[in-house]
Amino acid sequence: MTPFDLPRTSRTLLALSCSLPLISLANADEAAQCLALTSADPSVRFVEQRFIPAGERPQANPGRAALTGEALSKLAMPGHCLIIGAIGERTGQGGTPYATHFELRLPSPWNGRFLFQGGGGMDGVLGQALGAIPFRGATAQPALNRGYAVVSTDSGHTGRNSSDAQFGLDQQARLDYAYAAIGTVTAQAKRLIGDYYGQQPDHSVFMGCSNGGRSALMAAQRFPTAFDGVIAGNPGLRLSRAAVAQAWDTRALNAAAPRAQDGRPILAQALTQADQTLIANRVLAQCDALDGAKDGSIDAMSQCHFDPSVLQCKAGQADQCLSAAKVTALRSVFEGARDSRGNALYSDWPWDAGIASNGWRAWKLGSSTSGEPDARNATLTPGSLGYYFMTPANPDLKLDAVEFDEAAQATAQTAAINDAVATQMSSFIGGGGKLIVIQGNSDPVFSANDLRRYWDRLSADNGGAAKLGGWAKLFIVPGMTHCGDGPGLDDIDPLTALEQWQTESKAPAQLLARGTAFPGRSRPLCPYPQEAHYRGQGDAEQAESFVCR
Repeated sequence: MTPFDLPRTSRTLLALSCSLPLISLANADEAAQCLALTSADPSVRFVEQRFIPAGERPQANPGRAALTGEALSKLAMPGHCLIIGAIGERTGQGGTPYATHFELRLPSPWNGRFLFQGGGGMDGVLGQALGAIPFRGATAQPALNRGYAVVSTDSGHTGRNSSDAQFGLDQQARLDYAYAAIGTVTAQAKRLIGDYYGQQPDHSVFMGCSNGGRSALMAAQRFPTAFDGVIAGNPGLRLSRAAVAQAWDTRALNAAAPRAQDGRPILAQALTQADQTLIANRVLAQCDALDGAKDGSIDAMSQCHFDPSVLQCKAGQADQCLSAAKVTALRSVFEGARDSRGNALYSDWPWDAGIASNGWRAWKLGSSTSGEPDARNATLTPGSLGYYFMTPANPDLKLDAVEFDEAAQATAQTAAINDAVATQMSSFIGGGGKLIVIQGNSDPVFSANDLRRYWDRLSADNGGAAKLGGWAKLFIVPGMTHCGDGPGLDDIDPLTALEQWQTESKAPAQLLARGTAFPGRSRPLCPYPQEAHYRGQGDAEQAESFVCR
């Protein structure tokens, strides 16, 4: 029996047999023990192996970014053993070298827990295994500093950056990115943890945002006995169709954009920043007070139904309005990608104040003043669609050549291995698994409405909302864009909530959120479908003045 397969009950008994909750390598030369650690698996090669003394700070090298947390420069790490390794080195399609790289950090003392840190984008970058809370505003302590053994991976390929999708030409690399690397790395990490500490983890958690959030859901869906805790932030659960939607949005906005001298559309000028602010203000004027407090945040998200035609310029009007072309583009984006028969290719999008944010602009519009776009949708999507999501691959794909009538079929093969949409999760539930999902309502990358529909299916297939709430919670953050930012409260600590759920059987009735977008404010994040409403009395800047209903 491998550590990967060791039953949770056995792991728990092992943990309970220890006299101390934190397992220290006292009375041993930690550096020597770290250097003595080996893998009995011949497919594993250690690339780097050293003991890092307490107080050292993470590397600032952007090529080894954490990907799941930004405020790390002031972090002083605990003493720990660092192992960087390569699993299954091989030569793949076109003579390209492949391996599943991992970074494992083994702290002293150890709290008996293991955390798998998700990546981002198309992966291909080995993030520093710190276990930072995967939201940009988060100030809570990273998992490593809490005593977790933490692992990260590049998901089976090395890219120029986390946008490089050329690995999609290789069959095994596709499988590794989709899900297989999770199992491969988890098995090796748990073997090394067992060898180093003399016992297996009593709790195993997967935490990530964006593609890391999708990977987190994959951990629960495809490796249900390997993890008993999962935190998925802004998950790209239907990553394949979201890529199609990115092509759709770019084309729709280009139709409203002015032309450069070379005739190409200037995507960034399809909507100006003033236009975005105008839209956000009108949405707020209609929806802000629906939760009982007019405060710049739309907490009653389900009640906000906005029609952009109210912004269309009347005859003779030139200010504080939008042209017919801009209104048409907005409607096309927010109603969602469709084929010529009217079939939805992805999802519609919720209207929220985050449309005025820098994050929304960075993904949908960019800032380029020429016909060469720099919006992330325009720069990332051709490669991800052409190399990875489409079968057969089309490396020369241009966004204006995407055939939406063929998109569903073209992405079907990758969707079958990549999309995290399973609802049959009986093994995860039966093993005591707990799932926390957090989503920004203003996410311009993955629609919160798509996640809502998935959650409704998950509820229907698992006995209804009450039973689902016994093991899974979805929290939607008003105003928050992709993994943080926007006019939302993105200082959240789901890891502590998960720990309490696992050890005290205390399911989170809400999460407390704060953030720099509204200094001094706190709000409850309510489990979907509940939303926060002002009680009608008390300080509207404080969470206790709101109720979830």
